Amino acid sequence: MSIAESVKGDLVVAMKAGEKERVATLRLLLSELQKAAKEGSADELAVLRRERKRRGEAELAFRDGGRAELADAEAAEAEIIATYLTAELDDAALDEIVARAVAQTGASSPKDIGAVMNAAMAEVSGRADGKRVSEKVREALAAA
Repeated sequence: MSIAESVKGDLVVAMKAGEKERVATLRLLLSELQKAAKEGSADELAVLRRERKRRGEAELAFRDGGRAELADAEAAEAEIIATYLTAELDDAALDEIVARAVAQTGASSPKDIGAVMNAAMAEVSGRADGKRVSEKVREALAAA
């Protein structure tokens, strides 16, 4: 079952339950998934990550602007979207992947960050945010 099909099913359930906020979020998510499919993108997880990231950025902007109620709404949407994503890697697993990438590429200085990032992101495959991976790579290369 694809993620879009799962979202459709959950949308029907939310509509019957009268959950207005959840219905709105699922409709938006379904729309983005369908739009990506029409454009030829088969990577539903990339759409989910992008939408979750947008919600996180909007939440920060609203909090900085003193609009807590809007920030809370964005956070709630991000939570709903996150339920469809695969589990994030924990720090120990991510450290292990970064260490393998450093060894694989033979990196020895911060100049090699690009090669290490390519190797690490290929193995991470969407189970961790790129920013988080970048931080771990920088730490590993600084210690080298």
